[in-house]
Amino acid sequence: MAKSPDLSIDLAGIRLRSPVVTASGCFASGKEASEFVDLKKIGAVVVKSMTMEPWPGKPTPRMAETPSGMLNAIGLQNYGVEHFLTVDLPWLNRVGVPVIASIAGNTVQEYIYVAEMLRGAPGVVAVEVNISCPNLEDRNNMFAHDAKATSSVIAAVRRALEVPLFAKLSPNVTSLPEIAGAALDNGAQGISLINTVMGMAIDIQTGQPKLAGVVGGLSGPAIRPIAVRSVFDVFRAFPHVPIIGMGGIMNSNDALEFILAGATAVAIGTANFIDPNTTTKVNDGILQYMKEKGVNNLASMRGRVKVEG
Repeated sequence: MAKSPDLSIDLAGIRLRSPVVTASGCFASGKEASEFVDLKKIGAVVVKSMTMEPWPGKPTPRMAETPSGMLNAIGLQNYGVEHFLTVDLPWLNRVGVPVIASIAGNTVQEYIYVAEMLRGAPGVVAVEVNISCPNLEDRNNMFAHDAKATSSVIAAVRRALEVPLFAKLSPNVTSLPEIAGAALDNGAQGISLINTVMGMAIDIQTGQPKLAGVVGGLSGPAIRPIAVRSVFDVFRAFPHVPIIGMGGIMNSNDALEFILAGATAVAIGTANFIDPNTTTKVNDGILQYMKEKGVNNLASMRGRVKVEG
């Protein structure tokens, strides 16, 4: 009998049973979707970004549908790191799913606080540092928009953690490899690509922005080509660095694009709002593709896009 393809991956030294994980902010802590999704079929749950203190988020309306995507300006509403440790994480540990904790903050010190709170947390196999947050120490510029600011927060968080660290980067920059390089030089073991693309929508009847926050993050299929190109660019610059690719993945074909571009793992975000079982469908679709192509392991597919020159 032919051996079934191996879906497991090595993500910065972490062995995951599948390359499919959830994207932060689109799956909450996993409990909400667990009645629809077999969490043991996916690689890990990347939980919603947590902060030092609870954040109330931005005023409503916070979401607006756009062609092939949606805009959101949630404002990272969350209950804070203590709630995660006392309520969400124990539940995830009982289920037995690996956890990648996403952290955020407005200052370097806030990131450090959350990272230190997570030190030694059971079941947390890695930390994703969401540096696409306003940097209050630099006139509200995002950390991920500047190599120096990226370096400062990643270096500080690295000192506070013992698990692998992934820097989640914004595509709204001139050179993603430059920002990725700054993160890697300061202790990141991997890169998450991409966060949302900045956008805006206007209600022509009222003349007002459709989002109370005016500007929001565009996600969904509309940004997938940008995300695939971003993964490709960073993989070419750093071929041995693990990348979690995300941005508009709706099915297994989309996910395979990211893997061929250089992603080690893929994260499902906006698609969860349409079909909460997308993660397992993508997982099964990748497995079927590997069977049809006679591919035994995912590592042999990573970055294998055929480009001349």
